[in-house]
Amino acid sequence: MKLLAFVFAACLAFGAQGQEKVVLGMSGWTGFQPLKLAELAGIFKKNGVDMEIRFIPPVQRSAALAAGSLNAAATTVDQHIVWSSAGIDTVQVALIDKSNGGDGVAVRNNINSIKELKGKSINVDGPGTVQHFMLSYILEKNGLSIQDVIRVTLGAQPAAQAFVTGQSDAAVTYEPYLSTIRAKPDSGKILVTSKDYPVVVDVLVFKRDFIARNPKTVKAAVDSFFEALDMIKKEPAKAYALMGSTVKQSGEAFGKSAAFITWQDRAMNKAYYAKESQAFTEFAVRVLKFNRVIQREPKAKDMVNLGYL
Repeated sequence: MKLLAFVFAACLAFGAQGQEKVVLGMSGWTGFQPLKLAELAGIFKKNGVDMEIRFIPPVQRSAALAAGSLNAAATTVDQHIVWSSAGIDTVQVALIDKSNGGDGVAVRNNINSIKELKGKSINVDGPGTVQHFMLSYILEKNGLSIQDVIRVTLGAQPAAQAFVTGQSDAAVTYEPYLSTIRAKPDSGKILVTSKDYPVVVDVLVFKRDFIARNPKTVKAAVDSFFEALDMIKKEPAKAYALMGSTVKQSGEAFGKSAAFITWQDRAMNKAYYAKESQAFTEFAVRVLKFNRVIQREPKAKDMVNLGYL
């Protein structure tokens, strides 16, 4: 009996050693935080995933993936297209969330339409980021282009901070930073959001070669994400407090930011990939190509691996 127990323990230890550590890059975007919740609540560990999450801006995130210091990332579909176009071989394994007002364009109180942004200065991150993609799309839909505005290149958090202190005529940012502008109406207002222009879709991606070596780890990581969503439903106060701690918000403040996010459970994932994914990816490719952010056009079918849902 003792011998059998020893052999079983040895097998478990060998299995754990055989699976690589997941080093995942993401930002402080509210929608990504269930992944951090899975880490803080011990869900990844319980499911046998050795997970390290690093907060890295989009441009550095792509460089880290290319260099091999990351093997997974949370990102938007448009950013994933940019990475794929550049030859960074990653695939989507799950849909994380859809922004439902969590991304937006803030403007000074005397600006009342997108068309009025022509010639104005806008705090916005650079090409290949979701903020740049969203702004490009919104301008195009209103008869303008990215060349019609003066871009001040700032990431999501500094873009919001600079705007509330008086820098530039507008800013493109996302939650929780968008709420810093909501909280200071004298500095400006939210003109439009992703509720008006639903183009912000977030996904979990892994490097293709990592998946080939560690399929069980990838499956356990995806399952852990869905388990974290279950925890949010069952214990919202505790979950919001844990997720808020990672972005320096109280649980109550995080809950308010989360109201602008729609996290995607397993059923929503299957529906999205069956009905929406290809059309949305092809649309995003067209926008990115038109704005000269990408040259090579990746195929939607090559960018996903649905074997872990």
